[in-house]
Amino acid sequence: MSRLTHLDDQGAARMVDVSDKPVTDRDATAEAIVVLSPEAFAAAKSGNAPKGDVLATARVAGIMAAKRTPDLIPLCHPIAVSKAEITFDWIDERNAVRITASVKTSGQTGVEMEALMAASVAALTIYDMIKGIDKSAVIETVRLLAKSGGKSGDYTAPAQKPFKPMVAAAKSRAKPKTLMTEVSAPRPGVHAQRDAFREFMASHRLRPTQWAKDAGVPSAQVLAYLTGQSRTLSPEAQKKLAKAAKVRVEDMFR
Repeated sequence: MSRLTHLDDQGAARMVDVSDKPVTDRDATAEAIVVLSPEAFAAAKSGNAPKGDVLATARVAGIMAAKRTPDLIPLCHPIAVSKAEITFDWIDERNAVRITASVKTSGQTGVEMEALMAASVAALTIYDMIKGIDKSAVIETVRLLAKSGGKSGDYTAPAQKPFKPMVAAAKSRAKPKTLMTEVSAPRPGVHAQRDAFREFMASHRLRPTQWAKDAGVPSAQVLAYLTGQSRTLSPEAQKKLAKAAKVRVEDMFR
């Protein structure tokens, strides 16, 4: 049985001693999705929500949350956050907002919890900003998308199947026509290609930074695409990555 690092010899909770670890560059990216009613979605997108600019408020809240993570997660280390960035994507076909939180530091422990905290609090803030219109808004898919640095190395989340709400949850909505829009699978496009790319990496056991290095492509370019900060990979990068993986370009996006 592996030792539980957050427990001492008597089984009491403790903060892990990281003083002997080297200082390295570390980053992490997390996401959260908020599904809204058509009315709340339109108000948030247009900037006419009752409480004001929904995304501007959520962005500030997410950045603040990244910096305050040790205050809320008991065993997290206080760290010097060198970057906290929150971006948003409108998912029109689902009346939803995708939140992407990216956090960086140079230190002895990672920033996965800071990224997850930032995404979660940004999502809660969106709910607070639109709850006067839609109290049935749903926060879903809070997860770590990628991380790099540290002893455990790189991580990229596997592709995720389209979300399908339970029937009981669907009945809570007042308008059946709205439900049909919300439960439909995402249309093929940028996100479908990105998910296929992640699935390809997982099936071929490819780590983004090592794969990029082998292909002669900047790792930041691959990580930006995987985390949604970039909508696409350049044709040249696609060719180099495919060559390094010994496949055709189209095989990476099936």
